Amino acid sequence: MTSLFWRGLIILPLLFVYVNGEHFLYPKRHTGKAELAGYKGPDSLAVDGGGFYSGPLIADDDGSTADGNPGGTTEVKVENLGKADGDNTNGSANSVESTQVAAKNGIGNGNIFEAKTTFKGSWELFVENAGVSAMHLILLPKINQALMFDATVWKISKMKLPGPPCRRVEGTNKEDCYVHSILMDVETGKIRPLRLNYDTWCSSGALDINGRLVSTGGYNNGSDTVRILDLCDTCGWEEYPGALGNGRWYATQVTLGDGRFMVFGGRDFPTYEFVPSQGQKNTLKDVIDFNFLVETHDPVENNLYPFVYLSTDGNVFIFANNRSVLLNPNTQTIIHEFPVLPNGARNYPASGSACLLPIMLKPNEDRRVIPSEVLICGGASHDAYTKADLQRPKVFFLGNTDCARLDITKRNGKWKIINMPSARLLGDMVVLPTGDVLIVNGAKTGSAGWDDAREPNLNPVLYKFQTDGTGSKFTVLNPSNIPRMYHSSFALLPDAKILIAGSNTNPGYLDDALFPTEVRVEKFSPHYLDPNLAMFRQEIIVEKSNNQVKYGQKFTVQIRGNGEIDQQKLQVTVYSPPFVTHGISMNQRLIQLGIVEFNKNVAPDTNNIVLQAPMNGNIAPPGYYMLFVNYNGVPCRQSMWVQFLP
Repeated sequence: MTSLFWRGLIILPLLFVYVNGEHFLYPKRHTGKAELAGYKGPDSLAVDGGGFYSGPLIADDDGSTADGNPGGTTEVKVENLGKADGDNTNGSANSVESTQVAAKNGIGNGNIFEAKTTFKGSWELFVENAGVSAMHLILLPKINQALMFDATVWKISKMKLPGPPCRRVEGTNKEDCYVHSILMDVETGKIRPLRLNYDTWCSSGALDINGRLVSTGGYNNGSDTVRILDLCDTCGWEEYPGALGNGRWYATQVTLGDGRFMVFGGRDFPTYEFVPSQGQKNTLKDVIDFNFLVETHDPVENNLYPFVYLSTDGNVFIFANNRSVLLNPNTQTIIHEFPVLPNGARNYPASGSACLLPIMLKPNEDRRVIPSEVLICGGASHDAYTKADLQRPKVFFLGNTDCARLDITKRNGKWKIINMPSARLLGDMVVLPTGDVLIVNGAKTGSAGWDDAREPNLNPVLYKFQTDGTGSKFTVLNPSNIPRMYHSSFALLPDAKILIAGSNTNPGYLDDALFPTEVRVEKFSPHYLDPNLAMFRQEIIVEKSNNQVKYGQKFTVQIRGNGEIDQQKLQVTVYSPPFVTHGISMNQRLIQLGIVEFNKNVAPDTNNIVLQAPMNGNIAPPGYYMLFVNYNGVPCRQSMWVQFLP
């Protein structure tokens, strides 16, 4: 009956001029929260997102584009995914050689060496039933546990609470005894359920300086809630309802260089605010109107979950729909607007994906400006949601096939656009320890929303951050056999594998839908985990390494491996685990550290690497990072947690 009930409600959007993309009725506005003065509603806003062209586009080395061209052109080399003559069972390379990759297309500080491989990655089923579908996912520092949670609104999951108390359903006398949040050990798969009282549906979050998750917003009673999860074996959610000045549903949280958090947007509220300290509350006086989010609002939104990144100069980059600006967080003023990114919309419900590309530091870094680039891939046309959700019969437009790259530290920055091997929306972008980007999950047609996408894009794609200018920047990798559609998620793990979870195109937990609610969890081993490259994997000797470092300080990491090490083939990166939901990876950040010294053979097969920590919090906001030592383009056996402090 539950399934029939929800399916019957699918037709209700036809009765409304404007509907919500995730629920069958336009959501009620949060009680006690003032409406935005002068906001006339979505129908008064420009269909094209209100954008304007402030400068020309330029072509990247992989393609060319002009105004009106759908994303540029490129000759895409797609390797045969089948087993070729001479291949071994796992697709590994039969021989290993090292190639030098120049930083021609990147912003790097030299060349990166990497071992060649034809290995296209491998998949493994890690957990059959996580209990919840991972709408939200983040790896927690030190304890190496993946936090997954969905929403309380449906009052059901695939796991019951181990005992009382159950959650009291808001406004009723009913109880909800299902689990909606779990911690999963990423090595053993062991699950610990966590209790939630305030709805986390489409919320946001980030790690603080001590590695705690600070999460904001959600739905209904959770929309103005701040919640905190600490790192201990018995820690549970601490929830602070009413802590935010506006409700934040589909909002984006960003960490500043001083460790403070800002949260941008959310349905009905084109505003932003600084997240209050634990136990404190914002009022409407603490909320700042942000007209940029009004201007970029299509009749079907397309600007929720904006892409927000801290630039290395301390300004905040915000991309919504097809426009992007730099905001000075101290003066709360927009200081620059970049050219419009053409060819459709990129944010929810068009739902492309984005990442901040690696920040490359030199030894004894003294540059005034450290270059920083963003990469935005996929998305959909401005009316894709209208066609897939509101029109009958549904029409599923092909998603975008382009990727666009922009240096956000340049005031004359222009988008460089190339084509991916296939269309993708609802995808995720994982910045790998080597600096390359894995584009994974998602669909080829449709839009975000309930039952609004088709054609799962099962093949991950590798995007090369730096190339020598020859060949394609993309490589198609081996597919999963599990569709990961709307509400999919990921986490980069300490062993450099990728945890893949989530996917729910249904308002609830349905097993008989076209794309059933997904509670299986997979691990993907990228190309660099070719078994033939295992000889290059170094081991970090944690007890002989510095794991708490102040900005600008030199520190030592000790490694052990097989045979002689060539310093030129070493790369050390640090990675900030993102809060992942809806194709957005909040605060994902990879920084390549400058190697100051390399001391060989301090013990048999053991070497010391002397590194310099980032100079300030604008480069690396304070907190915990996963430190990877890569040799010949192959990550170490296990990363080390390092904490950067002011």
